[in-house]
Amino acid sequence: MSQLRIVKTLDLKGMYCPGPVLETAKAIKQVNVGEAIEVYATDPAAKPDLEAWARRTGNEIVNVEQQGGVLKVVIKRVK
Repeated sequence: MSQLRIVKTLDLKGMYCPGPVLETAKAIKQVNVGEAIEVYATDPAAKPDLEAWARRTGNEIVNVEQQGGVLKVVIKRVK
């Protein structure tokens, strides 16, 4: 399996809905198909919001980690 290239990191800690999804939607358009972005967020709604957004837009959530109130989500641009 090829190594996923994370080309952009978004620090959205302290931002609340719908901020994280809007910023993620903007950022994913700035990377190439097959590349990924990582998003750091503290909004409790960020995980379900980003999952729903990924399903709706056809992008792939590769990894989700929660550490001490901070959510880290890696999203791969699929199309």
